[in-house]
Amino acid sequence: MSDIKSLPYRPCGGVMLVNRAGKVFVGQRIDTILEAWQMPQGGIDPGEDAYAAAIRELGEETGITPDKVALIAEAPDEFFYDLPDDMVGKVWKGKWRGQRQRWFLFRFLGEDSDVRIDTPHPEFRAWRWSDPDDLPTLIVPFKRDLYEAVLAAFRPQLGADQTG
Repeated sequence: MSDIKSLPYRPCGGVMLVNRAGKVFVGQRIDTILEAWQMPQGGIDPGEDAYAAAIRELGEETGITPDKVALIAEAPDEFFYDLPDDMVGKVWKGKWRGQRQRWFLFRFLGEDSDVRIDTPHPEFRAWRWSDPDDLPTLIVPFKRDLYEAVLAAFRPQLGADQTG
């Protein structure tokens, strides 16, 4: 295997989805037995921008359609994380050392019944709404700093919907 540090970061879009009560959507990945929960996110396809990737991934992972969300904010910077050394080469066919992510905060306008994780290519085996402050403890340890950074970026906009 090549030197890990010479590998590029995979470009990715991520979604922090908050409901009217100020809780954040998290899903439990279907491909792991870990008790870790994560927010929707995934790779940016060629010719796609980060916003389009985030909306596409949200639909692919949760079944939530674009008309059920409203953009609140985009994080001002990209966030990076490295895979643990023992995972490089096993994930993404060894092409990436980790991810560089652009994150978006959306308000969920729908109802819980609009969430359908039984998508054509399911990624989550369970989902729930979680307190934003719990996010860093729910994610796999190697993404903890990333989630703390995303949480800090969106902290001013988090909270219950005061309009409805």
